[in-house]
Amino acid sequence: MHARLRSMVCVSGFAIVLVVMGSVRLLGTPTRGRDADTKAITEVLSAQQAAWNRGDVDAFLVGYWHSNDLTFSGSSGVSRGWDGVLARYKKTYPDRAAMGQLDFSDLEFRFLGPDAALVLGRWHLKRENEVGGVFSLVWQRFPDGWKIVHDHTSAVAPARPNP
Repeated sequence: MHARLRSMVCVSGFAIVLVVMGSVRLLGTPTRGRDADTKAITEVLSAQQAAWNRGDVDAFLVGYWHSNDLTFSGSSGVSRGWDGVLARYKKTYPDRAAMGQLDFSDLEFRFLGPDAALVLGRWHLKRENEVGGVFSLVWQRFPDGWKIVHDHTSAVAPARPNP
């Protein structure tokens, strides 16, 4: 009886270890050991922020994968392809006043493999009618560097203080 119970406990323990290890693999790995990749992606985001803040949407889009398979999801739906994403940005932000000053913050990196990453963060536009929200960016490493292959950006209303 004890041998059977011991055997069941061992098998159960082994199954739990496999599930945990599989979950870690499926969910990706944090930035540990990925300093160079984290730095490279952060540099792309910094270049995008600088381009935005000088009113240069075309330079901002250099951080995106120049492909018909690029996708952007937001409150107005899904834009497909690099040209579609560029058109969406130019329609939504037709001038410097609409663009405001962009700031990214609270970046979280999760590497999904050697050439893929998920980056979560917050964005804020300082302008007459300030707006901000959250984003999740799926990145892929290409021969010319890390590029955004999918962007899901949402506006989030500022929290109202409780009366």
